[in-house]
Amino acid sequence: MERRLVLASASPARLALLRQAGLNPEVVVSDVDETAVRAPRVGELVALLAAAKATAVAKQETDALVIGADSLLEFRGQALGKPADVKDARDRWQRMSGKSGVLHTGQALFDIQDGEVVGRDVAVVSTVVHFATMTPAEVEAYLATGEPLAVAGAFTLDGLGAPFVRRIEGDPAAVVGLSLATLRTQLAKRGLTITDLWQR
Repeated sequence: MERRLVLASASPARLALLRQAGLNPEVVVSDVDETAVRAPRVGELVALLAAAKATAVAKQETDALVIGADSLLEFRGQALGKPADVKDARDRWQRMSGKSGVLHTGQALFDIQDGEVVGRDVAVVSTVVHFATMTPAEVEAYLATGEPLAVAGAFTLDGLGAPFVRRIEGDPAAVVGLSLATLRTQLAKRGLTITDLWQR
């Protein structure tokens, strides 16, 4: 039986990742108030947020596989989502330049059949990101593109921010926003292979 795949995220990067992997999910954005979700650790927080997004969208579905995801950069003990404004992004890059942080991505896979959630799996993938030392001119040029304002941690690995990441330790797809390797494992727990969902 062909299964519908639904992405409970407005992230264009996550959608692009899934499409590059041969999947073509429908996008249904959740209405979760992320500020109301709290946890003592960043990894726990992204897991709760991913599950909350999947739960919200699952309520609207009858038969589907729903993916919820959320990413936050942990830098010196602080959880960093999207910057509030250009000043916030500038302050972050001035602190992150030449340093390292951990990008945590939580992802939830909910299996909905006949209007009921018959399976749920929530995972957290954590990747160490080593930032390059940026010149003030590079910081300003990057800020001027607007890209840092739209992404967790104020950087990307799949866009203009890539040259400012020296290296990573972990899953590059998870840094972009969704671990495809983890999704494959989550699907396997439901008796599915990722190739079952390829759109040919």
